Amino acid sequence: MNPSHANAFLETEKIGKLMKKYSIPCIISLLVGALYNIVDQIFIANADYLGSFGNAANTVVFPMTVLALGIAVMIGDGCCTFVSISLGMKDSERAHRSIGNSILLCVISSILLTAVYLLFSEQILTIFGGRVNPETYALAKEYFFVIALGMPFYMFGQAMNPVIRSDGSPRFAMFATVSGAVVNIILDPVMIYGLLGCPKLGMTGAALATVLGQCLTAALSIWYLFHMKALKLNRSSFGIWGSLMKNFLPLGMTSFLAQVSLVISMAAVQNMCTRYGAMDAVFGQPEYAQIPLAVLGIVMKFFQIAISVAIGMAAGCIPIVGYNMGANRFDRAKQLFSYLICGELIVGFAALLIVELLPQQLINIFGAANESAYYTNFAIRSFRIYLCMLPLATLNKGTFIYLQGMGKALASTIITLTREIILGVALPILLPVIWGLDGILYSFPAADILTCIVTLAVIFRTYRELNLKMQPEPNPNMQPKSTLEVQA
Repeated sequence: MNPSHANAFLETEKIGKLMKKYSIPCIISLLVGALYNIVDQIFIANADYLGSFGNAANTVVFPMTVLALGIAVMIGDGCCTFVSISLGMKDSERAHRSIGNSILLCVISSILLTAVYLLFSEQILTIFGGRVNPETYALAKEYFFVIALGMPFYMFGQAMNPVIRSDGSPRFAMFATVSGAVVNIILDPVMIYGLLGCPKLGMTGAALATVLGQCLTAALSIWYLFHMKALKLNRSSFGIWGSLMKNFLPLGMTSFLAQVSLVISMAAVQNMCTRYGAMDAVFGQPEYAQIPLAVLGIVMKFFQIAISVAIGMAAGCIPIVGYNMGANRFDRAKQLFSYLICGELIVGFAALLIVELLPQQLINIFGAANESAYYTNFAIRSFRIYLCMLPLATLNKGTFIYLQGMGKALASTIITLTREIILGVALPILLPVIWGLDGILYSFPAADILTCIVTLAVIFRTYRELNLKMQPEPNPNMQPKSTLEVQA
């Protein structure tokens, strides 16, 4: 089969069928990826010798994982979009070289990031609230050391996942991620609780379970790269070409900014949480100081589950929209966008019902039975306030990812920066001045409401542009009809 025609079905298959084929495996992959950190937190929370201190430590380290993911998806999503557009244009040469380029770029950047994490671990943990009390800091440092060592494996698996999807194998991409998560789920209780004769390894055990799962995902990704379908890698595929990076990295820049801005937002939220928690009558007491940080970490993990579905739905559309934009099938790009918007709103409302109706059940999963009533009460209030605008959050997220797949990096970046930098940092700093700890909770829905105004404007503009591109170009050889002919 000619590689340039291997993905031609993206231009002819029914849109709904393509969405199911690409988005469902992508959703499952991202959900399973989210489980890496969430599963750690569940087992940590239910270990009586770790509890909320371990939970808070996990929350402190989480942003560093998000930053690594940002670099990985910048490379992977950018390459995925570029490969899809190139295949739509029947240009397989640029497609396979961009994959080789992305592989080398991922390896180099992951090693450099690991070195930075190991050299500046104390400063990094302090920035994200690790000094809330000595117990939390000690556990965070223990957990972070092992997680940092596993970053090259984590980043490689995450970067290659969208590349594998762009080759027309979303199911294998899902299988690689699921396999690693299964290993993590099996090893977590063994290493944390000391099952099967294993000693209780605490936070180190939780981190080891995570890293071993990531190693398996990376190994499966390497295997696939040597068995690709639409493209075949060879020695000429590998190199660092500036011209190619200029083409595919900007297409993944929005994914990078989304993750990096989230890290900056987390730094603001976690520092304000520590600062205003110390002023609270209850959480100002040393034995309860870690509770706000631990609880917000749990709430953000549930948000990550909901948003993983939203992101997976949109990211699964990237190869489809990229190919059709490259093939000038703007009608199909518009139809796919409409389906995606409806799907994102449905996901958001479903998640909203869960957090509003079942907050007690959700917090019980994370060891509420072992904690004080202050922990449970703050957690219930946090779920109901912090996540009350989930439908808008899923709409915002799905829109900017789809725009990225269309090659509209600027519009996508505007939405991302508005939500995560301008509002995601400013509101958590300003609102607590008025409402204390509750101001941090109100900052999240307020940011989603204001961002949605920008999102809606971009959505309407995108529809208008697609409608214009769908209109047939006038034929210069056609003579204009006379008035009498038109009337006749």
